[in-house]
Amino acid sequence: MSSDKAAIETAVQTYFDGLYESDADKLGSVFHPTSELTFEKDGKIVVWTRDQWLDNVRKRESAKSKGSARDDAILIFDQSGPTTAFVKVKCQLPPAYFTDYLVFIKADGAWKVAQKLFATVVKK
Repeated sequence: MSSDKAAIETAVQTYFDGLYESDADKLGSVFHPTSELTFEKDGKIVVWTRDQWLDNVRKRESAKSKGSARDDAILIFDQSGPTTAFVKVKCQLPPAYFTDYLVFIKADGAWKVAQKLFATVVKK
């Protein structure tokens, strides 16, 4: 399973880079086409498809172009079997700071995010 862990960690690094650069293609490469992103807004659960999220990413200015500091890291890694894993990460796009729960699945030999649940704190 060590090669799986390395592959998942590589996918997470691509995710971090894609977020920082607002690179929808990088982000899309690690998310399964059927994946969804779930979050809370104004007391309601909101669910976006991967493509809805990537459209939003394409429209925003990147943290990299703003010269924002980077602070991303894997906080928890849990591989429960040969085809499933859970990774909790922290990342930031100031003034927003995120805790993301990424659920990975391995299909056709590749690890992809099947579901992302996240929480946001905005610091003013």
